[in-house]
Amino acid sequence: MLRNFLIKHDKQIHRSLEILPGIFSWSLILFLLVGGFLVPVYVAYLVLLFYVFWFYKSSSAAITSVVSYLRTKASQRMDWLGEVKLFPDWKKVHHLIVIVTYKEPLHVLERTINAIVKQDFPLKQITVVLATEERDTEAPQKAKALEKEFGRSFGNFFTTRHHLVPREVAGKSSNENFAARQIKKELVDKRGMNIDFMTITSCDADHLFHPKHFSYLTFRFLDSPQRYNLFWQPAVLFYNNFWRLPALTRVANTFSSIWNGAILARSDRLINCANYSASLKMIDKIDYWDPDVIPEDYRIFFKAFYKLKGKVEVEPIYLPIHADAAEGQNFWKTMLSQYRQYQRWAWGVSDDPYVIKNYFLTPGVSFWNKTIRLFRLLQDHFLWPVNWFFITLGMTLPSLLHPTFSRTILGYNLPRIAALILNACLIFLIIILIVDAKRRPPRPIHIPRWRAFLIPLEFVLMPIAGFFFNALPGLDAHTRLMLGKYLEYRVTEKL
Repeated sequence: MLRNFLIKHDKQIHRSLEILPGIFSWSLILFLLVGGFLVPVYVAYLVLLFYVFWFYKSSSAAITSVVSYLRTKASQRMDWLGEVKLFPDWKKVHHLIVIVTYKEPLHVLERTINAIVKQDFPLKQITVVLATEERDTEAPQKAKALEKEFGRSFGNFFTTRHHLVPREVAGKSSNENFAARQIKKELVDKRGMNIDFMTITSCDADHLFHPKHFSYLTFRFLDSPQRYNLFWQPAVLFYNNFWRLPALTRVANTFSSIWNGAILARSDRLINCANYSASLKMIDKIDYWDPDVIPEDYRIFFKAFYKLKGKVEVEPIYLPIHADAAEGQNFWKTMLSQYRQYQRWAWGVSDDPYVIKNYFLTPGVSFWNKTIRLFRLLQDHFLWPVNWFFITLGMTLPSLLHPTFSRTILGYNLPRIAALILNACLIFLIIILIVDAKRRPPRPIHIPRWRAFLIPLEFVLMPIAGFFFNALPGLDAHTRLMLGKYLEYRVTEKL
């Protein structure tokens, strides 16, 4: 009965679910402000509950950061190609790497493909696909130059040119959908290559693979009996231009890198993001990426999750992929570019209606599996704009807005308990920053030593960076979705 109701009123329910994140985030933020004046006791208890939750998140991030770092160091020393050669059918494996590009500088694309050339895995078992857009008038010239330089290095080098059709949305998802279908037709349907031994990797134009990446991926692929129900996820670290960034955006990108590394050790929470691989057979079975949405990574996971009845997991690749952080021609353009990137990431909340509806509409999925997946998704997306307000303002607002509350036992103790919890969180923060310092690229020669010594002091900017590159773009995305002002895809500027 519920299923029939959801199908019958699909448009209205979808729109209601789009409004829900904005209502949730604005309600919590306003409750902090208005409730601090009217019902400070309830606000105080909610704030304390949130600080306990934040203590759990901080401790978990510190532990998983250390675990992930140690496993990554071990993986970098491992002879993955030697392990791969123990499988009798390893030479059958073929990797497709789809590099999605729109107006990317030629030198950025050259740098990315050079990183693939440096792989220790046989390059003749790799196909590079340069996925361009028809509206990018410079793309054919760049593609010709790249094919001339690298065309003979790989088993195949293809360029696809995506033309937007009605009901498609400009962006990575529609471009990948087109490119993957074209290459499948060429390699599988026409040339007869075995789709059972093919992987496909979604790669941004600025991503630099570790030299052992595709050997490691091949091992994971051949070693798993569930290979056609898996995504593989490396750690995407924003380190390519780390030393060029202004302090404010460097802080923001450091925490993004920390999170991307730490989450690898949480297989129960891991979802493919930014750069990931899967079997081409699975991607073909679920009918590729959806061309009518902007977010493509979480969307492709949940599309596979529901179409394959919940029998999909994400396995970690404990190797780093270095990426460019958002950067502009000057300080203010860098700020704007960084804001837009976080805004686009926060726009992932637009996937939530799709996930929620399929939670009820898709039969045969384990109740606990889909419930836990949905709960964690909503926790991450719905709390995105709210975290900053609770952490930064939560312990002071009740006493500030309701002076007599500070003379109560709870009002007197709230700042002290909150400070105790947050100070404990600082210990975990130090652990995380030590791991990041060991992981990030060394100081270039032209950067003076005193600047490197000042980097730990930059983290006093955390409240400012958190507001402008977390709370504000998150609230922006929630509000746009709530009002039906849908976001358009903007490519992050590269230098």
